[in-house]
Amino acid sequence: MTSPVEAMLAILREEGVTRVFGNPGTSELPFIEALSGAPDLEFVLGLHEGSVVAMADGYARATGRPAFVSLHIAAGLANGLVGLLNASRSRTPLVVTAGQQDRRHLAIDPMLTGDLIGLARSAVKQTFDVRHGHELPVMLRRAFAAAVRPPAGPVFLSIPMDVLLETDPVPVPARAVLAPPGPASGIPQLATMLTGAQRPAIVAGDGVGREHAVAELVAVAEALGATVYHQPMYDWMNFPVTHPLYAGPLGVTAAAIRERLDVHDVVLIVGTHAFMAHHYTPGPLVPAHTRIAQLDADPAELGRNFGIELGLAGAVRESLGALATALAGPVPGAADRIATAGRFAEAARASVSAEALARYGPAPMDPLAAAHAIVAGLPPDAVLVEEAITTGVLLRQVVTLDRPGSYVHTVGGGLGSGIGMSIGRRLGDPTRPVVAVLGDGCAMFGLQGLWSAAHHKVPVTFVVMNNGEYRTLKDTLDRWGSASSARGRYIGLDLAPPELDFTRAGAFFGIRSERATSADHLAELVAKGAADDTPTVIDVPITGHPSTTA
Repeated sequence: MTSPVEAMLAILREEGVTRVFGNPGTSELPFIEALSGAPDLEFVLGLHEGSVVAMADGYARATGRPAFVSLHIAAGLANGLVGLLNASRSRTPLVVTAGQQDRRHLAIDPMLTGDLIGLARSAVKQTFDVRHGHELPVMLRRAFAAAVRPPAGPVFLSIPMDVLLETDPVPVPARAVLAPPGPASGIPQLATMLTGAQRPAIVAGDGVGREHAVAELVAVAEALGATVYHQPMYDWMNFPVTHPLYAGPLGVTAAAIRERLDVHDVVLIVGTHAFMAHHYTPGPLVPAHTRIAQLDADPAELGRNFGIELGLAGAVRESLGALATALAGPVPGAADRIATAGRFAEAARASVSAEALARYGPAPMDPLAAAHAIVAGLPPDAVLVEEAITTGVLLRQVVTLDRPGSYVHTVGGGLGSGIGMSIGRRLGDPTRPVVAVLGDGCAMFGLQGLWSAAHHKVPVTFVVMNNGEYRTLKDTLDRWGSASSARGRYIGLDLAPPELDFTRAGAFFGIRSERATSADHLAELVAKGAADDTPTVIDVPITGHPSTTA
C-alpha cells in the first residue's frame, strides 16, 4: 500500500520504464515532484508535445516496450495529437497521460481544463478516465497491457491533479505475466496453397518488422522462390532490400498495387494494416484472378478490404517460423525463380546506382544523387529515420541497409515526427548510429526537437533536404490538377524566399551544422556525423520543382 503517485512510479518500474518523455505543466507538478526523488526514472524534456510524442515513438520502436509520455492538460494533449495519430497508424505502443484540472473546481470550468477523453479518443486505441486515487494503479496496469495487445498502439489516461496529491494508501496490483502468443492455425493449408503456386509473391508488411520476423520471412520466401514486395509506404525494414527476391515497395494507389500483383497467381500478405493506398484510383486493390492468403496478429485485418481465400490470425514470427518448417522440403521451381529474380534485381539496382552517380555534382544537387550520397556515407549498422516525402521515395530505391530495424518511417502522415523520432530511436538503442533524412517542410514542423538533441546530448545526424518547397504537392498537382496555368497555381507551396538555412537553425540550438557543397561532400559529412558522439545538422541544397528552377 502506498500513495497514488508512488504507486504510479512503482508500476512504471515494474513495466520496464526507465525514461519519461514529457513537457510539464501545473497539473502534472505532483508527478514531476515525485520523479525528483526517483533517480532511476529519467525525465526526457521536449519543448513541444509534438516532439515529445515523436521521441517516445522512436524509443518504443527501439526498445520493443511501451514508452511512457506525460503531456500537459487539454492544450498539451492537443499539441500531441499528431504524434498519437502517427503512433496509432504505425502500431507503436505508448502509454500517455495528461493531468486534468483539480476535481474540486471542475464544475466552474477553470482555465486549461477540457474534455481530455474526448480529445484523445479518436487518436488512441483506448482511454482511461481516472476519477479516484484507488483507480490509478488498476487503470495504469490496464493501460500497459492494452498498449501491447494486438493491434498495439497508444493509450491515454486522464489523471486529475488532486488525485496525484492524495496521500491515502492504495493497493498496487501485481503485473500480469502472459504467455507469448502462438502461431496461427491453418499453417498446413497455407503451405499447400503456396507450394501449388507457379508465380508466388509475398507482401511484407510492417508487422514483420515490428514482431522481429524478418529472418523467418526470408526462410519462407527462399523456400518458395517467391517475389517479395514491401507494403506501400512501409515503416520498418521488413525484408532485406539487397536480397535477390526483393522487388521493391508496392505503389500508393490501388491501380499501382493491382498492376504489380497481376502477374502472380498466389500472394501471401503478411502483417499489413488495411493494405492501404494513398491516392484514389478506381478498382479493387488486388487482381480478381489472384488467390490471396493473409496472415496477421490482428484478426480484424483479415479480409478487411478485399476477399481472401485463407486468413490466419496469430503471432507473425511464430507463424512464419512454423510455415518455414512446413516448407522445409524442396518446392518445385523455387531455385529457378530465385535465380531469375536475382538477375533482374541486380540489374535494377545497378541501373539506379549508375543513374545516381551520373547525376553527382555541386549543390544544388539532384535529389537522386543526394539520396545516393547519403546512403554511401552510412555505416553498415546505421539506422535511417526518414521523413523526406519525395526524397524518401528515392532513398528507398538506393538504400542498402539490410539489418532489421535499419529503416524507420511513419505511415501516419502527420508531419514533424522525424527529428523527435530519431532522438528517441538513438536513446532506445545507443549502440547504432542514427541518421535522420528530413524534408525541409517536415523539419520546420518539428524543429523544436533539435533542442532536446542538444540538451540531452543525443548523437543524431540530421540531414535536411532543402529544396524550398512542398515538392510532393506540386508533383501531385501536376499529375491530377488542371493543365492550364503554370507557376501561378502553386499557391502556398513555396518556402522561399526567404531561403531556409538550416545551418543557422542548428547553430541556434547549439548543434554543429554544415552545408553540403556537392554530392561527394555530402557523403563525407554523413559518414563523419554518424561516427561522432554529438548531434549534427547537415543542410543539403537540392534542385526543386522544374517550374521553380527553370
